[in-house]
Amino acid sequence: MNYRRIGNTTISVSEIAFGAWGIGGITKDARAYGHTDDNISQLALQKAYDLGVNFYDTAPLYGYGHSEKLIGNTLSHLRHRIILSSKVGYLDFKGNQDFSVKHIRKSLGKSLLRLKTDYLDVFQLHDPPMEKLYRESHIFETMQALKDEGQIRAIGISTRSPCEDIIAIEKFEIDAIQLNFSLVDQRIIENGVLEKCQIKNVGVFVRTPLCFGFLSGNYASTNKFSSGDHRNRWNSEQIERWANAYKLFTSNLPETDNQTNAQVALRFCLSYPQVATVIPGMLTPEHVEENVKSSRLGGLPLEFLQTFSRIYQEHQFFIQN
Repeated sequence: MNYRRIGNTTISVSEIAFGAWGIGGITKDARAYGHTDDNISQLALQKAYDLGVNFYDTAPLYGYGHSEKLIGNTLSHLRHRIILSSKVGYLDFKGNQDFSVKHIRKSLGKSLLRLKTDYLDVFQLHDPPMEKLYRESHIFETMQALKDEGQIRAIGISTRSPCEDIIAIEKFEIDAIQLNFSLVDQRIIENGVLEKCQIKNVGVFVRTPLCFGFLSGNYASTNKFSSGDHRNRWNSEQIERWANAYKLFTSNLPETDNQTNAQVALRFCLSYPQVATVIPGMLTPEHVEENVKSSRLGGLPLEFLQTFSRIYQEHQFFIQN
C-alpha cells in the first residue's frame, strides 16, 4: 500500500480507503447496498487493515450509526495506527439536515462513542448547502473550535457537485474535500477543481470511484436490485448506461493486461497527484483484496488517461433530468 498526505496536514492516508457506507446495512429507512452480514463486514475491516488500509470513512447516517459501531468494535484496539473520518449534517435519508452548534457537537460526541475514540482525524460537513455556510458563520467557527480543542485534527467537507467544490475550496478554510470522480464523471478535471485544490493545499477524497459498483462490470443492465439497495431508484436507461460503461474503457487495454475492471477504475483516480485517497465501498474481504491491489499497480500511463478522457468526452453517461 502507498500513502499520501492530506493537503497541508501531517496526516498520511492509504491511497485506497475503506468506504463504510455499505456495511451500515439496512436500519429503519437506511438505504445502502442491501442487507449485510456483520461478521463478514468485520472480516472486511480487519482484512483492510492487514493489507495496509489505514483510512476509514464513515458517517452517522450510514446505518444510523451501525457503520461507526462496526468500525469501533473491530478496530478500536488499533486506534493509534488508523485514520478515522466521519461526518455531520444529515438526520435521515430524506435529506433533512442540521448544522446547528448544538447538533454538530452532539453528533460528534455520539460518533466518538460509537467509534470508541476521543478524537476524529477528519470531521466532514456532510453535503451542506453553500448558501447556508455563507449565511451561518457559526458552522465553521464550531468546526475550528473543535479542532482547537483537539477533538478533531482536520476539517473536511463533502459536496454534491463541481460548482459546490469550487465554492468550498475558494471561500472556506478546509483541509480536505470529498467529491465525486470516476471514469464516467470527470467533471472535476473539466472544471479545474483538482488544480484549485492543489493551489489551496486541500486534500481530495474521491468517492463513487466505481460508480456505485457498475464500473466493476459485475452488474448487467437487467440486474434487479433489492428494496434496500439505493440503486433500485435509478431508471432502467441510467442503469444500462452505467452497466455498459466499463466496456468502453477496458476495451482499450492490452489483452494481456491482467487487472480487473475495478482496478482500472481505481487506478484512473490514483493517476492524479492531487488525490489523497480513493474511497470505494467494500463489503467483503474479497472486495478489499481486489481494491487494495490498485495501489500496488499504481497510476495509469498518460496515453491511457488521454484515451479515457476522449471516451468520456464522446459519451453521455448520465441521464439529464
